[in-house]
Amino acid sequence: MTSRIEKLVDQMTLEEQVSLLSGEDFWSLPAISRLGIGKLRVTDGPNGARGGGSLIGGVKSAAFPVGIALGATWNVGLLEEIGVALAEEVKSKGAHVSLAPTVNLHRTVSNGRNFECYSEDPILTAKLAVGYIGGLQSQRVSATIKHFVGNESEIERTTISSEIDERALRELYLVPFEHAVKDAGTWGIMSSYNRLNGTYTSENQWLLDQVLRNEWRYDGIVMSDWFGSHATAPTVNAGLDLEMPGPARDRGEKLVAAVEAGEVSRDTVRIRVLNILRLMERTGALDDRSAFEEKAEDRAEHRALIRRAGAEGAVLLKNADDILPLVAQGTIAVIGPNARTAQIMGGGSAQLNPHYRVSPWDGLAAALGVERLRYAEGALNNRFEPAVTGSMAVDYFNNATLTGEPVFSERLNGGEVMWFYPPGGKVDLTGFSARLGATFTPEHSGAHNVGVYAAGYARVLVDGVVIADASAAHWQPGRTYFEEGCDEVVGLVEMTAGRSYEVVVEFVSKPARVLGISALHVGIGRPLGDEAIADAVAVARDAETAIVFVGRNGEWDTEGSDLTSIALPGRQDELIRAVAAANPRTIVVLQTGGPIEMPWLGEVAAVLEAWYPGQEAGNAIADVLTGAAGPGGRLPQTFPIKWADHPAQSQDREVYPGLDGKVRYEEGVFIGYRHYERHGIAPLFPFGFGLGYTSFALDDLEVDASGFEADGAVTVSVTVENTGKRPGSEVVQLYISDPEASVPRPGRELKAFEKVFLGPGEKLRITLPLDARAFAFYRVEAKHWLVEPGTFVVRVAQNAADEGLTAEISRQNRLMLPV
Repeated sequence: MTSRIEKLVDQMTLEEQVSLLSGEDFWSLPAISRLGIGKLRVTDGPNGARGGGSLIGGVKSAAFPVGIALGATWNVGLLEEIGVALAEEVKSKGAHVSLAPTVNLHRTVSNGRNFECYSEDPILTAKLAVGYIGGLQSQRVSATIKHFVGNESEIERTTISSEIDERALRELYLVPFEHAVKDAGTWGIMSSYNRLNGTYTSENQWLLDQVLRNEWRYDGIVMSDWFGSHATAPTVNAGLDLEMPGPARDRGEKLVAAVEAGEVSRDTVRIRVLNILRLMERTGALDDRSAFEEKAEDRAEHRALIRRAGAEGAVLLKNADDILPLVAQGTIAVIGPNARTAQIMGGGSAQLNPHYRVSPWDGLAAALGVERLRYAEGALNNRFEPAVTGSMAVDYFNNATLTGEPVFSERLNGGEVMWFYPPGGKVDLTGFSARLGATFTPEHSGAHNVGVYAAGYARVLVDGVVIADASAAHWQPGRTYFEEGCDEVVGLVEMTAGRSYEVVVEFVSKPARVLGISALHVGIGRPLGDEAIADAVAVARDAETAIVFVGRNGEWDTEGSDLTSIALPGRQDELIRAVAAANPRTIVVLQTGGPIEMPWLGEVAAVLEAWYPGQEAGNAIADVLTGAAGPGGRLPQTFPIKWADHPAQSQDREVYPGLDGKVRYEEGVFIGYRHYERHGIAPLFPFGFGLGYTSFALDDLEVDASGFEADGAVTVSVTVENTGKRPGSEVVQLYISDPEASVPRPGRELKAFEKVFLGPGEKLRITLPLDARAFAFYRVEAKHWLVEPGTFVVRVAQNAADEGLTAEISRQNRLMLPV
């Protein structure tokens, strides 16, 4: 029987079919009114639904915890709840597809996008992604799991070739996508920008056709990342259904011509269109005739979920003498650059305009009363000068010389702007210039930094004098605006408090490198000196307890820019040590998108990693600090003692960060905790580690291997007991070892886990099933998975470095499994 979508595709002209294989605009596909086909709309992103606006401003949205914070929860059920909530957010923006989740692995500790991804481990990542996708798609909103595949760094990200051997691909990097297809039935996948072993993933036939569609039997769509498609026939023939964004660049008339020339068959186009129509049918877009409207729906139930998830992802790394939770009385020094600034998300395409931001100061004031709190900033952690605030007048010119009469004028709010659409419909974004003007009145006298970075050429004048110059004569490619912008250029100017200064920014667009972005950021900031640390020390000395809120922010943890260090930016290490010397009851609260070095660890009483937990950040952090909620997180990524210990560290730049257009995954399957165990490198904190406000014990390990010889199936049972005096959660982690393997295998590999919540003295018997793949490795030459005969070690533990409880099981025969 012919299906509805088959009937529709056969009624279309070739031109109509081709129109559905590329976007109409930045966020939607065209409708075909003649056939009653509605418009499919998509929206970013992983920690919320931004809608169709710019990355800056736009309709407000709920900001959920970022990927690594969700990874730290180790809670599949929670991820499913969040998926359901995010589906409601997507619908509030009039969209049908969410461009999420992000499941690339933490190959390094310095990937600028680690914050957006769940974990260094493929199984943890896969299970969480399955929960997230299940929740999202249960509400008829499609997931778009990304980035397929090998996008583990942001350096030369749109062109670099990730050189990854097939075993590492099969055992690590493909695993989350495989589970998303086979277990969650994801409806969408996004190809990555990079090449995979020399071929762009958007036109990689082995990846998109052989593996994804033939082996995994995927029936959803594959869309390009934005501007991540580079050809016509090669992408269509390889399996890329949708080129984004629109209007068409390599499709449209070019694809019609390729069909007529015999480079792409009509049958192939038909298959691609059927995939699009199937997605539209699944999401209801096919029959969606509702007026397009984006709403800012601030839901109480989403506020509560975000707050709960933020606390559950917080990882307690140290708690000497049970200093946490905080005592009921006494003054608290609230110190640091992140104390009164709510760091709720990372940067790049995942960012959005939140309904609100709760800072740690706000959260503690609400929980404890502001009268108990004392504040000092102490140090800065900004990467760029703070964006100028207030209204800016802008004149636009349809030339690159800022001459003649403006074609359009408007007022913008703040010192950062990204131009995705022609202002007023009158500006040609392929070749324009703009003059922006504002007034700046400093609060303090003294030296001020004036900074500018741009995807385009720009310079900043203060009272008619050029202070920061990134114009054409000085512009150099940098690590801003998705690698389309320059690094920040900073100049110094003396200012007097209370006096008004005229700030003028001259901007000229430039030819696109890849993405075609025009953008600008202008900021003015005042450096902090020794007196700021001295003030913090004084405040700490007079308080019963000092809490130092430090870390990074979305300027550092951002798409398009890897970190050059995992040391805390600025003078934050110095601040922590000075405060700890003044007050032995010093607690450090970290907000980062990944590991940092902690040279002061032995000098402080407690350390809490809070990540970027969304718009309820301060409330979630306060809940954990006060004991209203337990710290429910476990590390989803190993924290090394120093940067040089991490898996991709090498004297060979081709291994990392890349050289001559290649980044070679030399470490193979030994990333994350596998690397540290193999080389005998002690981490600062191991994968899976986290403390709580109670204690847990594992006992009575039982392994049922009665079916192991036949089909490789094993069932593992263990008793978990809360041996402390407070309710809390524990993550039971199951690792497998194959010490007799014929190929190098990790000393232990996570294969199953379960999070349990128990009251004081409560016990629970849990069962963890394992299939044959849990014991197998991939044989590249034979193209199958193999479980070898021999003895395997089953380990149930509380983290990757924990000896835990172990048992051995054996098998006599080889077991070959298909891909």
